[in-house]
Amino acid sequence: MKGRMQRTIAGPAQIEGVGLHTGEKGIMKFLPAPAGHGVRFVRVDLPGSPEVQVRPENAHFDPGAGRRTILQQDGVQIHTMEHVLSAVAGIGIDNLRIEVSSMEVPEGHDGSAAPIARALMSAGVVDQDKPVRHLKVTKPVSWSHKGVELSAVPYRGCKLTFTIEYDHPLIGVQELSVDVTPEVYLEQIAPARTFVLERDLEVLREAGWIKGGRLESAIVVGADRVLNEEPLRFPDEFVRHKILDLLGDLFILGGPLLGHVTAKRSGHHGHVEFVKHLKETLPLPGRRPGGPPDEWDITSIMDILPHRYPFLLVDRITSLEEGQSIEGYKNVTINEPFFQGHFPGQPVMPGVLIIEAMAQCGGLLMLNSVDDPNDKLMFFMGIDGARFRVPVTPGDQLRFKLTLLKLRGRTSKMRGEAYVDGQLVAEAELMASIVDRRQS
Repeated sequence: MKGRMQRTIAGPAQIEGVGLHTGEKGIMKFLPAPAGHGVRFVRVDLPGSPEVQVRPENAHFDPGAGRRTILQQDGVQIHTMEHVLSAVAGIGIDNLRIEVSSMEVPEGHDGSAAPIARALMSAGVVDQDKPVRHLKVTKPVSWSHKGVELSAVPYRGCKLTFTIEYDHPLIGVQELSVDVTPEVYLEQIAPARTFVLERDLEVLREAGWIKGGRLESAIVVGADRVLNEEPLRFPDEFVRHKILDLLGDLFILGGPLLGHVTAKRSGHHGHVEFVKHLKETLPLPGRRPGGPPDEWDITSIMDILPHRYPFLLVDRITSLEEGQSIEGYKNVTINEPFFQGHFPGQPVMPGVLIIEAMAQCGGLLMLNSVDDPNDKLMFFMGIDGARFRVPVTPGDQLRFKLTLLKLRGRTSKMRGEAYVDGQLVAEAELMASIVDRRQS
């Protein structure tokens, strides 16, 4: 898939409706957001209007809360947002502020994602000035539990394959595979409605769920016929809606996925567990497998940077805010090869190598934002305002902090600072460009 720029909406959009499970009336407003913002829900009904970010660590599935996905951050919850995230992912929106006036996201009246998608499209989708960060499946990953199976393999686009198996003559076994693009999503996936078996309705009501459910908000499947006046929109509408749900739940990873995901007999619980498994298994941008979200060790650094000994001058990344800043460390030891000649008897780290180490941190910040960093290189274009204030000697630990000042396409300008024990030892403004690596 060819890289693209991040996207948001051109103006506001709004949906009013009722929460499927709580029955509460609510308003959902979609607002543009800057590049790098991501998708965030905002509970405007609570004091301070707290935000809930779309991230794997905030995702939950509560069996006692019905068939729905929940996002929770600092005790603030958002319920049943999977259709919203599906529309966002299907259309290809990366940055969005979603203000909601209730805990549960209001439904768009017909149980599909089409009303949400139409609202977003009516607002207009616009490109921004930073490249999108796809979450790339780099190796086969699988998860299974009690007959539910999910797997992902590398793929140049986003492909979803789903198989459902229902002991019901009107549903039975259905399988569908879709290469997700905005056009395919809007025409073939977004209109597919959620469904429920008539025999399950009473159980759901007794459990206190679907208080906002109406015949118009889902396909109700009776023993031998569909009870809705509107006929099925597709012969395989049931499995199409499962793909709709899966796409929305996968977006909880925090961005668009590049890979082929296959699901069998899965629902929201399986989707959420698989998302968390992907997070812990894959070297997703901004984290190392099994580590804190923003911390990289030397192995993860070497997955991105092409540098190797003796010219790899970054040991650890402790903070990375995509498209904004990065913080990393270099441990300076007497074993550094340059100390043999700089200077015998009084070793001092060359200033140009401090700048080089600083630039490598900046390279990580920028290469982390592209889909295929292993196919790219970061080239210097200029250095301004370089100052070396204190000599760096063996035993020092350099802490680098770089902030992105300007980004235009693949060309960037960053301010870099280097510290030892909290004291500024070097600083510079660096200009660089991402280029394609020459294939041998």
